[in-house]
Amino acid sequence: MNKKQLGLVVALMPAMMVGSAQADTVFGVYFDAKYWQYDTDGNIGSGSDQATFDFDQEQRAILSIALEHPIPLLPNLKIRQSVQKSTGSTTLTSNFTYDGRTYLAGSTIGADLDFSHTDFTLYYEILDNDVVSFDIGVSGQKYDGYATVIDQNGNRNELAFNGVIPTGYLAAQIGIPGTGFNFYGEGYLLSIDDSSLRDIDAGIEYRFIENVAADVSLQVGYRTMKVELDDLDGLYSDISFKGPYIGLKGHF
Repeated sequence: MNKKQLGLVVALMPAMMVGSAQADTVFGVYFDAKYWQYDTDGNIGSGSDQATFDFDQEQRAILSIALEHPIPLLPNLKIRQSVQKSTGSTTLTSNFTYDGRTYLAGSTIGADLDFSHTDFTLYYEILDNDVVSFDIGVSGQKYDGYATVIDQNGNRNELAFNGVIPTGYLAAQIGIPGTGFNFYGEGYLLSIDDSSLRDIDAGIEYRFIENVAADVSLQVGYRTMKVELDDLDGLYSDISFKGPYIGLKGHF
């Protein structure tokens, strides 16, 4: 999604909601907590010179909360926190310069990454019923992380980066009436110049508690995320995070 497309989404969202009666009829709070096991692949650098690392498998938490309401034209709010840290190593086949320091061919270096981020999403419910729901909105992924290269003596060369990456947001859910099962998916998408971000989550959930006070569902799914950065505070990356998760979702 480029800048023009993102701007068009922002401009059209209020118009799409005029006359819609698909939103929650009362104030609703949604939360979910997921345990994500993911693999990391890719390379980092401080310019065109980048190194590819073999990363260890990680297990981290994903937490989110969403607030929905029946007020026309006012968007709903979702906040998601994703802890995303990875460590790895590689043996260089050629010299590698990172943030002003050169590592020689044949040496083994490590990498310590923190791509943890918080999403702040404003969205509208275009459809919202027991069979089909569809949301559209805009989001900002806030990063305050680092990408560190570690030499054979344990010396750390840390490149810190922070900023907010704007993205488009889409989410959909299809229910199987009378079963408690739903299929769902959501995506955060951006493509601007040489930077891009694709964060897609899809799975199946089973609602095992449903009453007036609360709904609670078990979720099983898969998340894949690809982050291509072109000079975010001097960092260049082509990194992918992907793997399965299990979690709980609640609606109050």
